[in-house]
Amino acid sequence: MTDTVHDPTAAGETPDGPRCPFGYDELPDPVPLFGPEYKSDPYPLYRQMRAAGPVHRVTFPSGVGAWLVTGYKAAHSALNDPRLGKNHSLGNEDWRKLASIMPEPQHSQLQVHLLHQDPPKHTTMRKLVLDAFAPRRVEALRPRIQELADALIDELPPTAPAGGTDLVEGFAAHFPFRVLAAVIGLPQELAVRFDRDWGKVVQPVGPQDPGRPAYEGRLHGLQGYIADVVAHKRATYDPAGPDVDLLGRLVAACDAGELSPEELASMVFQLLVAGQEPVTNQITTMLITLLRHPDQLDRLRASLDPDGPVAEPGLLTRAIEELLRYDGAFELTTWRFFGADSDLHGTTVPAGDSVIVSLGAANRDEEQFPDTDVLDFDRSPNAHLAFGHGIHFCPGAALARAELQIAVGTLLTRLPGLRPSAADGEAIDSLAWVPAVLARGVNRLPVAYDRRH
Repeated sequence: MTDTVHDPTAAGETPDGPRCPFGYDELPDPVPLFGPEYKSDPYPLYRQMRAAGPVHRVTFPSGVGAWLVTGYKAAHSALNDPRLGKNHSLGNEDWRKLASIMPEPQHSQLQVHLLHQDPPKHTTMRKLVLDAFAPRRVEALRPRIQELADALIDELPPTAPAGGTDLVEGFAAHFPFRVLAAVIGLPQELAVRFDRDWGKVVQPVGPQDPGRPAYEGRLHGLQGYIADVVAHKRATYDPAGPDVDLLGRLVAACDAGELSPEELASMVFQLLVAGQEPVTNQITTMLITLLRHPDQLDRLRASLDPDGPVAEPGLLTRAIEELLRYDGAFELTTWRFFGADSDLHGTTVPAGDSVIVSLGAANRDEEQFPDTDVLDFDRSPNAHLAFGHGIHFCPGAALARAELQIAVGTLLTRLPGLRPSAADGEAIDSLAWVPAVLARGVNRLPVAYDRRH
């Protein structure tokens, strides 16, 4: 392999023309998965990788390497492969030396949650949270979720100022956390103390990164907060009372010996961080996609008017599914490992090397999704992998779907004329994307609108 990307135009080929099925359209080896160009639009690279083969060596900013699975069939297979484990103890020394993971003792105290467990422990822990996120419970919460969305819209300026209104600071950064607090039973006095900056611990930096001290400071702050949440629930939770909530049930499970203290803290960590930041990011990616497709935005907005001439009651649900496929915020899965040297779609992967599935690449696979780069709200079937698949399928998928439907629907109906900000330097294509390893999103999204309805 060479260290340069093959340029098909140099040989008179067209960029969209046939590519060699054996991977001789050269990619870097390993392929770097970082940098502003990659983060702003990874899909051309994913297209090239899929064409070259289903498995590629990649490298991340910390220097750690991994094997990236691309293509829908390969991704679906890997997500359901029982040989691939999630527990970090399976990682080899080469991975552990450079991986952007938490330092000890926090790693052992906060990273033994569902995402890093295998059966049978994973099965036991998952059962503890499934009921709180069951579709029937989520449907019952829709009126409350709508109230939370409307309350945030009420706080926006009546008309967008000249420089635009930032919908991350004004809405997307706060909505998922307020919903999460209501769902899991986080009391208001603790909810107001949560520092959103702590959420950046899901964007860990490598051991040699100069940002490591700031990262560890966030980690210590979040760990202290989690201890306060557990102590509060232990002191106030009544399992026989009328308000049976998820946090209380997890504390009770720990006290009954079903969870260790470290597993309890890890599950609270996962709820507080993984339960909100991906939804914040997904709201931003969906809005950016809609703003880049004004015809689709107009159609969706018109469909939400029950008295309008083109009302399409089911369009919002279909649109959210297509927006999840088109540009999912959870771009890459977390680490997986083989316990022994293993074959992965024709590639031998050493034991303990990390394997990552590219959900973003899978969801743009033209073999699974015809006209894959077209945003099509009428796409059917649309079996995307935005929430994963198999035993690690996102347990909060039903809640996330409800949040996204309500968020997008509320923003479009209550902010008529929603459009990109026209202020200098605020163009959609100039936005800086979050440099997170696994996720996609932006920290600022300036927009204009006619008025707040």
